[in-house]
Amino acid sequence: MKSFSQSCQGAKSRKEQIFVCFAYFAPWRETSLLFQFLHAFSGGGYLIFPFPVGAGLAYAVTDCPEGQEGQASVALGRNMKKLINEPENVVREALEGMQAAHGDRIRVNLEPFYVVRSDAPRAGKVGLVSGGGSGHEPMHCGYVGRGMLDAACPGQIFTSPTPDQIFEASKAVNGGAGVLHIVKNYTGDVMNFELAAEMLSDDGMAVESVLVDDDVAVENSLYTAGRRGVGLTVLMEKLLGAAAEEDATLASLKQLGESIRASGRSMGMALTACTVPQAGKPSFTLAEDEVEVGIGIHGEPGRRRAKLATADEIATTLMEPILRDLSFESGDEVLLFVNGMGGTPLIELYIVYRKAAQIAAQQGLKVIRNLVGSYITSLEMSGCSITLLRMNEQLTKLWDAPVDTPAWKNCRLSIAD
Repeated sequence: MKSFSQSCQGAKSRKEQIFVCFAYFAPWRETSLLFQFLHAFSGGGYLIFPFPVGAGLAYAVTDCPEGQEGQASVALGRNMKKLINEPENVVREALEGMQAAHGDRIRVNLEPFYVVRSDAPRAGKVGLVSGGGSGHEPMHCGYVGRGMLDAACPGQIFTSPTPDQIFEASKAVNGGAGVLHIVKNYTGDVMNFELAAEMLSDDGMAVESVLVDDDVAVENSLYTAGRRGVGLTVLMEKLLGAAAEEDATLASLKQLGESIRASGRSMGMALTACTVPQAGKPSFTLAEDEVEVGIGIHGEPGRRRAKLATADEIATTLMEPILRDLSFESGDEVLLFVNGMGGTPLIELYIVYRKAAQIAAQQGLKVIRNLVGSYITSLEMSGCSITLLRMNEQLTKLWDAPVDTPAWKNCRLSIAD
């Protein structure tokens, strides 16, 4: 088998691209060292840039145009129309901005990356920790604060947080009552949260987790084994956050989380792709008259490509599989959540909500709470998702409970009373 160095030399002579995949759950500092090694090894003769693959990174190494040696991945960032500096600094600089803007509510740690509420740890309270790749803002870091999360662990763009991030964040919010991890069902997220939980348990901390897998679009995808975790994640963080604020026990929070998991379903679609800063180009392409039905929050393929349709037709396309999958019954009280993927104007989301609410009413469902806006996004992707959650008296009370985070300071109390 050829060594990596031999492959690099061969690629130089053949002017071809090579790809090096880095291992899952590798701490970002290790991938940074790999990047430095690759760039030093190439002698400035290659353009090198990382991009996410599940929970790790792949490094594309390509021949660098003459006269541009040494610019590495920065060259890609300068060709994009984004409000960033260097692509590799996006997450760090965003976290520094959050600290500057919301230092009264949160504390930001940069080595490793995590965000905790300003009063953490709170004695006797279960610590609520979630996380995932950056690029989905305001989820998760925007939901750290009273009434929601105690800590959030942001990975690089669309890249799972590492076990050391999760480990340190969990320790930072442990008030003695244990920690509950809210984990979206993506292979890297699941693996790294499990590894962190093992390390925390070895340290004597009580740890439980709840998996979110509400996407009805596909059973398996590029990033998952099983269904993906999408819009229900936001609702679960709000509801469990309210319960934890009332000093619910770790066992009762896990039980409540499993109940919420069983009661909610989601599906999304995309009008356009998004561009990961370190990749420098759209994650996929759609024709002007095409949409992707069943898209994932990382731009993963959905159920099918379809021709552009009206908002009413798209809302129907998303609602029908949700209603079939969970077998909602006439008379059920529900929360209806219409989410924007990052680049969708609010006026369009309300048009989708209008039709989704009509469909719910036609099925005999009573929409007693709602949420409309961009709460779990995919950078600048245009599109939307719909989530339906079956409600009960307990969940309604928790939904109405006070919340104060950088991205969420209150919620609509009722649309049916």
